[in-house]
Amino acid sequence: MIIRRLSLPVRGLRGRITALAMCLAAGVSAVLLVLAWTLVRDSIAAVPQLPPGTMVRVDGLDVEASALAEHLREQARTRVLVAGISAFGLVVLAAGVLAWALTSKVLRPLADITGTARRLSAESLDERIGEIRPYDELARLAETIDEMLDRLAAAFDSQRRFVANASHELRTPLTVIRTELDVTLADSGADADEYRRMAEVVRAATQRAEQLVGALLLLARTDAAGLAMRESVDLAAVVTSAWSTTRSDAEQRGLTAELATAPAPVIGDAALLERVAGNLLENAVRHNVDGGWISVRTQAHATYSVLVVRSSGPLIDPARVGELFEPFRRGGTARTGRAGTGLGLSIVRAAVEAHGGTVEAEPVVGGGLAVTVTLPSTP
Repeated sequence: MIIRRLSLPVRGLRGRITALAMCLAAGVSAVLLVLAWTLVRDSIAAVPQLPPGTMVRVDGLDVEASALAEHLREQARTRVLVAGISAFGLVVLAAGVLAWALTSKVLRPLADITGTARRLSAESLDERIGEIRPYDELARLAETIDEMLDRLAAAFDSQRRFVANASHELRTPLTVIRTELDVTLADSGADADEYRRMAEVVRAATQRAEQLVGALLLLARTDAAGLAMRESVDLAAVVTSAWSTTRSDAEQRGLTAELATAPAPVIGDAALLERVAGNLLENAVRHNVDGGWISVRTQAHATYSVLVVRSSGPLIDPARVGELFEPFRRGGTARTGRAGTGLGLSIVRAAVEAHGGTVEAEPVVGGGLAVTVTLPSTP
């Protein structure tokens, strides 16, 4: 109760630590004062008593022994009380002064951390607290905050790139639509065939924008909501279903496909897993070379199943393979492809991570890409 009353009017960590130190010193001093009082009382009580009526001479005066003993006892108690209260006040005051002075030095790194945090914003995430000595709890806190700022800066940069790329991708079909409309409407002699050609171009651009918006929504839902349902799914059946919608495009380009789809059970969302297989197969067809090849394999292990999609294609720099999973990256280059939305592998990564799995990619010798998806086969 005393600590609470002392700390209520004190604001700030430094003031609270000082108040707590003073309360601790006051408690210890009070205990010592009580012990000293008890010791003196017991010592006085142990002094031998003279018989009643005994007279003693003090400074030439005869004084009854019992009165003298009572006077001495009262004087001893008074001295102990005065000295104890004085020492009590001095100890509490010294504890407060020392605590206030020492906490100023100890909490100085915390003030630096607070100042850095106040200066930070979305536009100034490059500032860091830096190294703090000695390496104690505050230094570890500063280190943790710097690591968090690194992750935040990377997230903000990724978000800015994503917004810029999404804006660019959405602006392209809209620009095509507006250009076609302006050119056709400005031609006073345009006939039905010209309007039909314009309508076909506008429809194609609209479909492209619709595909992009749908992919963005799927990516956002997968990142935010995770799995809608969990059930037993066979990756072999998923691959077979996805290949049925991709086979015609592969045959048009003269691609040779080899499917080794052994049963590979996993736990997850069937629709989302089919989207994973479909995106991988579409990428393997779209970014292949005419007359190339595609190899798909599913395999089951004790606690996980694997889906591997390999395909021929252009040479890919191994150092830039990781960029393929970033939004709007095609072949490691931003916004260079004209087919697809540039979100296929981003959706694959988000869906696989939502299932608690992993996805890895590596270039194929001679050109092409191999993507390996590993998913847990048990809950």
